[in-house]
Amino acid sequence: MLIIALTGGIASGKSTVSRRLAEHGAVIVDADELAREVVEPGTVGLNAIRERFGDGVIAADGSLDRPALGAIVFGDPDALRDLNAITHPAVWQAATDRFAQAEASDPRAIVVYDVPLLVEASADRPLHFDRVVVVEADRDERMRRLVEDRGMSETDAQRRIASQADDAQRRAVADVVLDNNADRDALLARVDALWNELRSL
Repeated sequence: MLIIALTGGIASGKSTVSRRLAEHGAVIVDADELAREVVEPGTVGLNAIRERFGDGVIAADGSLDRPALGAIVFGDPDALRDLNAITHPAVWQAATDRFAQAEASDPRAIVVYDVPLLVEASADRPLHFDRVVVVEADRDERMRRLVEDRGMSETDAQRRIASQADDAQRRAVADVVLDNNADRDALLARVDALWNELRSL
């Protein structure tokens, strides 16, 4: 089994790469999905968030009020660090469970761990992946995508980008950098070439 970490800043095009790899047959383990699972009602994660940030981040139905939490942590490095200390270990444990399931199902599987916050989440643990793939796009282009395509305000977009690792930090852990400043077809061609490389390992 190969485990490939796929990361990139918000609006870099990482999801496009992940979908293409899935089309080729990769097993996708989505850290964002796991992050939602580990803070569902009744979980240790949600209880810890309530204890740290208060009842104001809990919706009327008992679920996590993500906009309320985001308003607190994006722009407050200490609050974001506290949130990450709660969620990152839980997400990593869930991810390793999925890796083990994939290997049990197919020892030759190529597993792609789709993880936006790879650099941030690995600060307290070493990286152990067969390849680290970083999807990259210029900051101005990512801002445009967030504002025009996702309807985010410029202020919110700037805060989201600033809360993540920068390009240099991601490149420092990368084995492969996929540039996504050109058109979608150019990116997909790079992903196809990457898949062929991975299959040969």
